[in-house]
Amino acid sequence: QVQLVESGGGLVQAGGSLRLSCTASGRNFSSSTMGWFRQALGKDREFVAVIDWSGNSNDYADSVKGRFTISRDKAKNTVYLQMNSLIPEDTAVYYCAANSRSSSIYGIYESDYWGQGTQVTVSS
Repeated sequence: QVQLVESGGGLVQAGGSLRLSCTASGRNFSSSTMGWFRQALGKDREFVAVIDWSGNSNDYADSVKGRFTISRDKAKNTVYLQMNSLIPEDTAVYYCAANSRSSSIYGIYESDYWGQGTQVTVSS
């Protein structure tokens, strides 16, 4: 059974930092694009960040550019999201995603594996 398990969410004050982790099991995603989405209460799920199979290409939503950094450890089958300078608007459930059929960042929108989500709450 393939699973993506997120961790690292929590409550933080505005201006603070959190690092989310997503560890995959049951399948090796070292050749796959992986990324993060988020969904705030009452809103649609939105793209946050993506990283390609090599780790050399990435992209971010405009709202998080310069504040968030995505990275991956292929040996650990894990992708990370370092979130700095957090603002209340970053409050959401954050989901890890992976596209087993694509190694390009453009494949993130057609991900076929999803985690269960981790809550991030930023207080003002």
